[in-house]
Amino acid sequence: MWTQPELSHLPVLYTPIYDGKDRDKLYSPAKVNFTFTIAYTMLKLPESTSPSPSTPPRGIKGGYWPSWRAEKFPPSAIPTSYFTHLFYAFVVPDADSYQLLITQTDDKLMKNFTATFQAKTPHAKAFVSIGGGTASPHTFSNMASNPDSRAAFINSSISVARKYGFDGLDLDWEFPNTTQDMSNLSLLFKEWHEAIENESSISGKPQLFLSAAVYFASNFFLSNIPRAYPVEAINKYVDFVSPMCYDYHGSWDTSVTGEHALLYDKASNISTSYGISSWIKAGIPPQKLVMGLPLYGRTWQLKNPSENGIGAPAVGTGPGNNGVMNYIDIVDFNVTNAEGVVFDEQTVSMYSYAGTDWIGYDGPASIEKKVQFAKAQGLGGHFFWALGYDKDFTLSKTASDAWDEEI
Repeated sequence: MWTQPELSHLPVLYTPIYDGKDRDKLYSPAKVNFTFTIAYTMLKLPESTSPSPSTPPRGIKGGYWPSWRAEKFPPSAIPTSYFTHLFYAFVVPDADSYQLLITQTDDKLMKNFTATFQAKTPHAKAFVSIGGGTASPHTFSNMASNPDSRAAFINSSISVARKYGFDGLDLDWEFPNTTQDMSNLSLLFKEWHEAIENESSISGKPQLFLSAAVYFASNFFLSNIPRAYPVEAINKYVDFVSPMCYDYHGSWDTSVTGEHALLYDKASNISTSYGISSWIKAGIPPQKLVMGLPLYGRTWQLKNPSENGIGAPAVGTGPGNNGVMNYIDIVDFNVTNAEGVVFDEQTVSMYSYAGTDWIGYDGPASIEKKVQFAKAQGLGGHFFWALGYDKDFTLSKTASDAWDEEI
């Protein structure tokens, strides 16, 4: 059993710039064309006054499958015994009609996506995820701002889910940029849920699930303006939300090394423990939260090879694609190059180094502790971004086994 160390409220020491690019550059051929600044702050979060939540599926072991990797990692390669929920990533809405764009490739892949792994694991649930880091946030903002465009988007999403046999719909809007966006997101969730209920009553089919991938914390700053997710609407209309608990540090700050998915950080509130705590304090029941885990690391070039810990001086990104390296390559790097492989107990993270190359990532030890943390907090489960980047499914199995252990 993992015991959580005592946490204290600490000031933010710096303001990283997150450009939304690097993680998806590793996985997607699409180009991201937006940049924004996120400033972190400790807010006093209100006690929940929201209505009782609907009961989400318990024990979620999720994984996002990047469709652009289909040739190298087809759905048939997914070890379904380690997962209960699989997400087809991604489809996006048209910028004018707001209906989902289904390419010929999507059509071919989605026809067999659900059936492929449900044949091996019948109880598994398949979701189609809409958006992603390479999708335009402006399209989502425009869509959510108008009742007619929301209806077009909602109806299209339900139609796509039914046509291809998905069990649920997942929204990955990265990220609502204004307070008005958050207000409109509330309306979107409400109308989406109502449409799902209505469609189910007419078709006689089981009601589709509705989920959302969200920022690691329930509130954040963009351009010095606070944003807070619509907690009441989430509780009433969304089955579960999945905080993306990674990308805390990266190529936007190359001055020092950093663990991009650390569980604890005594120096700031940029950590998974803080993010999960903020969602719970905001009023989201723990069982409605599915904690994100990365199957990739972030890299730096050390200024001095002899200074190689977390927060060591750096002069740029290290090996990989713009400072991003998947877990398969990290394991290979460690076998052939690493001078040191370290599990840091205070942050619950791992790093390795060789000469001036430095990689921060999650390995079996940190994944196990994180999943134990999620269970101890009463969370609804965990998910990985992204399937196909795990070395021999080591981390997938570690997480699954840790979730199944008795606390």
